[in-house]
Amino acid sequence: MRKNLLHKIKTFWVENYKFLLVIVLIFALFMIELPYKIYAPGGMVDLSERVSVEEGQEYDGTLGMAYVSMVKGSIPYLLLSYVIPDWDIVPERELKYDKEKIEADKISTEQSIDSAIIAAYRLAGKEIEIESENVHITYIDEQANTDLEILDVVKSVNGVEVKSTEELKSLIQNYAAGEEVEFLVERDGKERECHATLYDTDDGVKVGVALTVTYNYQEEPEASITMKQSESGPSGGLMMSLAIYNSLVDEDITKGKTVVGTGTIDIDGNVGAIGGVKYKLIGAVKNKADVFLVPKDNYEEAIEVKNEKRYDITILAVDTLSDAIESLESLD
Repeated sequence: MRKNLLHKIKTFWVENYKFLLVIVLIFALFMIELPYKIYAPGGMVDLSERVSVEEGQEYDGTLGMAYVSMVKGSIPYLLLSYVIPDWDIVPERELKYDKEKIEADKISTEQSIDSAIIAAYRLAGKEIEIESENVHITYIDEQANTDLEILDVVKSVNGVEVKSTEELKSLIQNYAAGEEVEFLVERDGKERECHATLYDTDDGVKVGVALTVTYNYQEEPEASITMKQSESGPSGGLMMSLAIYNSLVDEDITKGKTVVGTGTIDIDGNVGAIGGVKYKLIGAVKNKADVFLVPKDNYEEAIEVKNEKRYDITILAVDTLSDAIESLESLD
């Protein structure tokens, strides 16, 4: 029995080895990744599936968060990028996408969610109270002389409690370049003492870190926004805030249209520029969007893509959450 089985396997291999080798080679080509990634047109996330407001209003249209797709840098995909005009190769070294960057992006997402909710509630005239801020370290410059780490949450500086980024920046300006400052931070759920030697720049004395703030707040009615583990970054802030706002007010600002967009947002409703507009607009068009909302700083690029590809889509440039709402309300 065993000899017969081995004979059958050997016969199958002899008769089909060329085909099997081709299969193995194709598999290897797709599995082996080179140090590149490919930016490609994305799509949109329907925020009705992600945003929840207690007893919130329903609406007929769609509010979608645009995103960019990233394709792995295997040989077949890299070759395809030379054929597909909207696929662009990017060296991995330019992305700087390590574990710490991923975690920092998740904090940026938390900030974006908090800011979206706060801005929407304030504009809708609903009750929301910010109780405190959490000051996270999300980047450390190569010049910095410190044992602070990315993801540390700053509690105090030289014994003075820190409740906001503005307080931290103000405290640091009380010291001179070359002085060592003591930080109390929370790291992995425990408090630790750290130090940093300040240095001088054109913008004043610096520690050499970038900060991201998340908020602790109470709102009425309650709201929540859920994101997948694979989703991170602040560029969905504007659209999340619009979805929250639309659930809080009586009038449907979508007017039954599919509205897709992108842009960061802060708690005051200011909209900030983002990257990847080209890929996001193409993705929005593929999802049959009627309107594309974009920060004013990205508007020219979006219009160039629209004209080049002759898209039939309305593009609106916005500076604030109020701008976005007023622009949508003015549409027929």
